[in-house]
Amino acid sequence: MSERRELSGIGMTSARTRDRLVERLKNEGVHNQAVLERIRSVPRHLFMDEALASRAYEDTALPIGYGQTISQPYVVAVMTEALVEGLPPGKKLTKVLEIGTGCGYQTAVLAPFAQHVYSIERIQPLVQRARANLRELGIGNVSLRHADGWRGWRSQAPFQGILVAAAPVEIPPELLEQLDQGGRLVIPVGPKNRQVLYRATRDGSEIRYEELIPVSFVPLVEGMEA
Repeated sequence: MSERRELSGIGMTSARTRDRLVERLKNEGVHNQAVLERIRSVPRHLFMDEALASRAYEDTALPIGYGQTISQPYVVAVMTEALVEGLPPGKKLTKVLEIGTGCGYQTAVLAPFAQHVYSIERIQPLVQRARANLRELGIGNVSLRHADGWRGWRSQAPFQGILVAAAPVEIPPELLEQLDQGGRLVIPVGPKNRQVLYRATRDGSEIRYEELIPVSFVPLVEGMEA
């Protein structure tokens, strides 16, 4: 896949377009240099169909089939930054749970910031696609699971970070229960056209909530699809 797209010219122009994308994210308020460099280095065009790959470095969400999208780079950067804020250079979160693997793009951006990422996707063909994409990029610290994201991954809990790439109307309590002490949950919440990205942090027996930015995500659906 990568060789074919390099020969098509997409790869040859991507360095310039990636630089422009990163500059735009800086101008929009993303400041974490490690996150920006990861956005720059991950080849987003490999995560989408060839017909859309020429738009890979636009700051927009794009369809990946099955009613799902690859998230807007700005939103991916903000979510990753919110999860790793304050992490000392060279340090990694121990365990991170991702809900909504999709094609694996957010997973690839997140992977260097965690010792291990546990990622759940409810649509089986997307699990297979994400696994192939991550394998092609040599990303090995990720475990993928075809499961219901509402339930989290209890056998691997607690998590220092949980990132959810689909929006429930209310935060599933199971996800809050699986947060480690000091752990953060970054999640879009709300009905269509009225969603807000939240960061929830476990502080002892309490959960602190922060509103981050308005967002637009596909809904977080219970259950699985074959």
